[in-house]
Amino acid sequence: MKIVTYNVNGLRPRIAQFGSLLKLLNSLGADVICFQETKLRRQELTADLVMAEGYESFFSCTRTSERGRTGYSGVATFCRVNSAFSSDEVALPVVAEEGFTGVLDSGKGEMNAVAEGLEEFSRDELLKVDGEGRCVITDHGHFVLFNLYGPRAGGDDTERIEFKLKFFKILEKRWESLLRQGRRIFVVGDLNIAPTSLDRCDAQPDFENNQFRRWFRSMLVENGGSFFDVFRAKNPDRREAYTCWSQSSGAEEFNYGSRIDHILCAGVCLHQEQDLQSHNFVTCHVKECDILTQFKRWKPGNSLRWKGGQNIKLEGSDHAPVYTSLLEIPSVSQHSTPSLSARYIPMVRGLQQTIVSLLIKRQAAEQVTTDENFIKESSTEGERISPDQCCTPGAPSGDSCSSSQNSEVLCSKIYEHSSTFANEATCNTLVTLGGERKKTMCSNEAKKKAKRSSQLSLRSFFQKSPITSNSVSSSSVISSKGNFPDSNHLSNETPVPENQSGSPKQCELNSSASIQDSDEVDVYSLDKEKNNFALLEWQRLQQVMQNSIPLCKRHSEPCVARVVRKRGPNFGRRFYVCARAEGPASNPEANCNYFKWASSKPRQK
Repeated sequence: MKIVTYNVNGLRPRIAQFGSLLKLLNSLGADVICFQETKLRRQELTADLVMAEGYESFFSCTRTSERGRTGYSGVATFCRVNSAFSSDEVALPVVAEEGFTGVLDSGKGEMNAVAEGLEEFSRDELLKVDGEGRCVITDHGHFVLFNLYGPRAGGDDTERIEFKLKFFKILEKRWESLLRQGRRIFVVGDLNIAPTSLDRCDAQPDFENNQFRRWFRSMLVENGGSFFDVFRAKNPDRREAYTCWSQSSGAEEFNYGSRIDHILCAGVCLHQEQDLQSHNFVTCHVKECDILTQFKRWKPGNSLRWKGGQNIKLEGSDHAPVYTSLLEIPSVSQHSTPSLSARYIPMVRGLQQTIVSLLIKRQAAEQVTTDENFIKESSTEGERISPDQCCTPGAPSGDSCSSSQNSEVLCSKIYEHSSTFANEATCNTLVTLGGERKKTMCSNEAKKKAKRSSQLSLRSFFQKSPITSNSVSSSSVISSKGNFPDSNHLSNETPVPENQSGSPKQCELNSSASIQDSDEVDVYSLDKEKNNFALLEWQRLQQVMQNSIPLCKRHSEPCVARVVRKRGPNFGRRFYVCARAEGPASNPEANCNYFKWASSKPRQK
């Protein structure tokens, strides 16, 4: 059995990197895969993000928006199984729990009981600790697996330091309660703690005095605790074994990072011998534990940062996965996937329909069908009433009025029957009002569409607009009032030949068109000159900025600009640093730690 822990730094980009969730999971080749920092909200858990053939998944998402933490953190556990129902596989959990305090709503609308051993803490404290989506617990029968994403706390952020202390204090109480019950525990994930100087690239003499590092070491067997650091148990003296690197400084190039992704284990082995003094789970059942360095973003052969590599986007997380292989893990009794499984999330499974809602939808569908049939019948009836029948010369006035009235009644019926169809349909019926014929419409929708479609593009201002005789004749035929001329008037007029251009009016139009064309050419030339001037000016400014960039002392290479993002007196201020990747001070190829403030200072608000 193989267990993998991996801080993916966003589940969406990792899925996009590998092409699908299934390909991402299969690339790790494990039975239980624990992701941290999924950065997904509950309402974003769609099937393509949580479901993969052959896997059951269990998610915990951020439930708080405090300090902009919506969609922040989040963990997920994926279990590879042959069947999600009536299975005896160890990888399929018997029980699953979101959070580790027991107080999170299970989705049934009932208040959950506080987990055993945590009675001394208030419900509000427990809800706050579990509100950031940092833990999923899966019980696999032989052991309980904690998938954790530990909080990060800066040196001067007292609020987050207090939160981190409370987080691990409550967590330790839960572990102690389970160990008293004789349970075996695995803790995997990004704990945001490098326990010793061996686990940090630039550890200072007082590095191990940090309160969180002291707490971590106090949990280990060698210091009287119950847990094994499985990686160190299998690789006690390995150096430069890091799992996380700074993205901004390119520290992966020189493997300049820290080991903060861990696999911890506590509890006795599965053997039935009487003398178990020399037995423990790690010694008896853990085959190996190592770092999957092939998942690092920077790989040998990539361009170096100071040789053009800084502009190359590296795909992947800033963490590397850690795995452990277990031996002699027997099967468990038959069971089915727990209710926390992502297959039961409403966004994935869909909302259950009631009989009433189904009948309402059917009635709505039948009503829409009836409306469409009525519109079709009305349209057919309207086609029988032609404009000739409504406005035939010499016809009795009564017949003419009745035809127009029929068409008006038909239009009003359609409008009254369905407001939706009335807004879309138009009635292009010719009606006679006081002897003057006008074209009426049931709505102004057609006018609005025509107005939108008549909008000119920018390219049309630089193209010639030919004036044809057809447009001139059309404008002279149709009056400004919008009335249609009768056929007698049109037949008495002499048609104007298309090639007739010697008339005074046509000459005047040609002259004005040529003047307009020359004006357009002048405007176009002026705009082109302005664009060329702006381009030259921008190139000049870029050259000035390039010349103002300082050179680092050791390599005499142009520095890169950075901006202070940390709140304080220098927030927003620019500075320059060496462009090379961060690395050991003994390496002349690494960053030389050159630093210089830019001349400009941030404006005081």
